[in-house]
Amino acid sequence: MTEEKTNLPRMRTIREVAKLGILSENCLRQMQKQGKLPCMFVGVKCLVNLDKLIDQLNNLGGEQS
Repeated sequence: MTEEKTNLPRMRTIREVAKLGILSENCLRQMQKQGKLPCMFVGVKCLVNLDKLIDQLNNLGGEQS
């Protein structure tokens, strides 16, 4: 039997992401309302794709207008 490694996204609630110290809970909720937060809803709970959020924040520094 061989084991396949699947790249499952790290999904966290907004409150769990805020506890990591990346962004405040209020800022994350505002981003979600604006459609700028990589997340999905499971019932009424908003789950954030932590890997995509980190990539999104890292790419902000490289953008210049």
